[in-house]
Amino acid sequence: IKHMMAFIEQEANEKAEEIDAKAEEEFNIEKGRLVQTQRLKIMEYYEKKEKQIEQQKKIQMSNLMNQARLKVLKARDDLIADLLNEAKQRLAKVVKDTARYQTLLDGLVLQGFYQLLEPRLVVRCRKQDLPMVKTAVQKSIPIYKNAIKRDVDVHIDQDSFLPEDIAGGVEIYNSDGKIKVSNTLESRLDLVAQQGSKTFTNPILKSKIITRESKKNICTGAFSG
Repeated sequence: IKHMMAFIEQEANEKAEEIDAKAEEEFNIEKGRLVQTQRLKIMEYYEKKEKQIEQQKKIQMSNLMNQARLKVLKARDDLIADLLNEAKQRLAKVVKDTARYQTLLDGLVLQGFYQLLEPRLVVRCRKQDLPMVKTAVQKSIPIYKNAIKRDVDVHIDQDSFLPEDIAGGVEIYNSDGKIKVSNTLESRLDLVAQQGSKTFTNPILKSKIITRESKKNICTGAFSG
């Protein structure tokens, strides 16, 4: 009986050890699974946080770049406005100088002829400019005919003048008035402004290289092309 009791006790101990070992193994497996799950959750959390931070940085950078771009655009517009104001002041002096203004009108009239290339043209000007525009037309017709090898009939509109409060220049139409070339001084300055808005991509740097001579010549540039 003692031997039997000892055998049963030993077998019970072995069974208990086996159960303990299996429980320990299952515990370790479950612990590892939980640890891994939590590790993945933590990694996902920090990855999400990192993406959020990166996105915030991109948004902040975009906002800063937009603010810088707006400042650049404003500086460019301010520079162009300053140059145009100075050009308008110089134009007023040019118009008062009869010889210079006549040369300017000659160029504007001839340029309008070349732009339209029509057999019949109508020229419109300010009333006070009529004598000078007549002279410009008379000068331009033979030059134009010689260049394109074609006759042209030019009529100066003396019934409908351009407003007297504009700076000067001319408008030239085809015979039915559907096509117009505006070569008034204001329209030429507007063209300079449009070209300047494309040219002055960095007005802060550009302003550093605009010399007194280049400002002086802006009027010439407005009517040379």
